[in-house]
Amino acid sequence: MANFKLPKIEELFEAGVHFGHQVKRWNPGMEKYIFAERSGIHIIDLDTTHKKLEEAAEKLFEIASTGGQIIFVGTKRQARDIISLEAKRSGALFMNERWLGGMITNFRVLKKKIDKLVDFMRKRESGEFNKYTKKERLLIDREIEKLNSSVGGIVGLQGKPAAVLVIDTKREKTAIKEAKAAKLPVFAILDTNGDPSEVTYPIPGNDDAIRSIAILMKTLADAVESGYTDYAKKVEAKKIKLAESIVTPTVSPIKEAIKASSSESSHVTEATSKIQVEVKAEEVLVEKDVKVETTKADKTAKKTTDKRLSKKLTAKK
Repeated sequence: MANFKLPKIEELFEAGVHFGHQVKRWNPGMEKYIFAERSGIHIIDLDTTHKKLEEAAEKLFEIASTGGQIIFVGTKRQARDIISLEAKRSGALFMNERWLGGMITNFRVLKKKIDKLVDFMRKRESGEFNKYTKKERLLIDREIEKLNSSVGGIVGLQGKPAAVLVIDTKREKTAIKEAKAAKLPVFAILDTNGDPSEVTYPIPGNDDAIRSIAILMKTLADAVESGYTDYAKKVEAKKIKLAESIVTPTVSPIKEAIKASSSESSHVTEATSKIQVEVKAEEVLVEKDVKVETTKADKTAKKTTDKRLSKKLTAKK
């Protein structure tokens, strides 16, 4: 279940989300997101912003709940600290210094930099660099700092991410172009000078004010965090279920074999008993037949003997 709270429209208003750019700098594609014009500045329709924010947050929750990796991208000065903070809190990856060309489309090359940073960090923590001179260690520290600045936020990236969230579409053109080439959904906070046709989930809002960026990013980060929490629970439940199935199988093969053997034995016993009964009955019948035959023979023999004795007596007289 999604567990994130959307800000009220009043809160968006107080954060200055409704302020757009000057009229002369607008993009015609943003017309449907503009409420009015005041003193030469476009005013963004906050009802539409609220609706689009909810739509984007729900989709980000859905992606995170399946374990998909999401990259927050914001290299402008106003967004750097917010991007880093919200990404670390929610479990997302981030780029807040400079987008590295080919990060999505040529991950194999980028992976070398990530592996180099991880290796340097491991060796420094284990004390393997203590054997070097002070100057050499200083150069290594500078290299680590440089690598950490460029790829430190995406150390956990395992390949092509599942989605990209950017602040200011005009500034992050390269990131959007690579994401579209890789057919990834693009989420973006874009001002009245941005082009909504370049992104999958546009969130119209002020992308220059720190308060505006902060309130929008907090909501989106909350959705991502909730999704990853849900995913972690699913993984844990699967592990427990797997462990239980290994320790206590649902059906014991040994018990099944014994049961089958017992069943087979009972069938054999029943068949044997039936045969024994049939044989016994047959023996009784044979025995009766023998007795009957014997009785008949005895009677015949007696009659013959009586006749002979009668003839002998008659002859003597």
